[in-house]
Amino acid sequence: MSNWFSIQDKVALVTGGSRGIGEMIAAGFLQHGATVYISSRKSDVCDATAAKLQEKYGGSCSSIPADLSELSGIEALVAKLSDCESRLDILVNNAGSTWGAPIDEFPEIGWDKVMDTNVKGIFFMIQKCLPLLRESASEEDPARVINIGSVDGIKTPGFDNFSYGPSKAAVHHLTRQMAAHLVRENIVVNAIAPGPFPSWMLSAGVGFGGQVEGADWESVGRGNPRKRVGTMEDIAGLAIFLSSRAGAYTVGETITCDGGAVAVS
Repeated sequence: MSNWFSIQDKVALVTGGSRGIGEMIAAGFLQHGATVYISSRKSDVCDATAAKLQEKYGGSCSSIPADLSELSGIEALVAKLSDCESRLDILVNNAGSTWGAPIDEFPEIGWDKVMDTNVKGIFFMIQKCLPLLRESASEEDPARVINIGSVDGIKTPGFDNFSYGPSKAAVHHLTRQMAAHLVRENIVVNAIAPGPFPSWMLSAGVGFGGQVEGADWESVGRGNPRKRVGTMEDIAGLAIFLSSRAGAYTVGETITCDGGAVAVS
């Protein structure tokens, strides 16, 4: 049983890994013995986070900055990863964006940017990583893809972010479709739909101006059935389960990690 949840020596790529949920998952992977690569659009932030995580948790955490809303950025990221690794055991598609505006003023760019990053970006990340994932995949230990959706793709969002919820609903359905195709190749695809976690995106939405450290997350958590926001252990623990032997028979699912927000909605 001690090996059921092991990801020791696995190679993982976490997109959007420089902050928020992506950083939490990367930290959890490092603590449990995986070799981790993180990517985000801003190279200085991505490099700093990789160095910080490696110093704090040990192991190997490397930065590969890229803009994943464009195919050229995805191809550049996969090319750099392929220079470093011959296989990819775990792909976490966490990179995402949102846009808020009243319905009468919501701009086309706010629709296109969110859909390009959150939906198109995930599809082409999986497509371009297939050669590396296939090198890892076996019947005994499938390669894993974890797409980060959102409870806003399941229930009605509380903010005027009209493209975000539909984009995450698309991620959940894309997960099922990709899972149905790729399970034949021993590549297992699942999704996680997080609720409130301390992140720049939620901070901006609730009026904290993007502040994460020192923000009043207790006030946000009081509105959740569990009376708190999520932690690294919550989201990384679920990602580790899906990446380990224990999660190898779970295919095409979207699992909420939300403190009960969907259950009581």
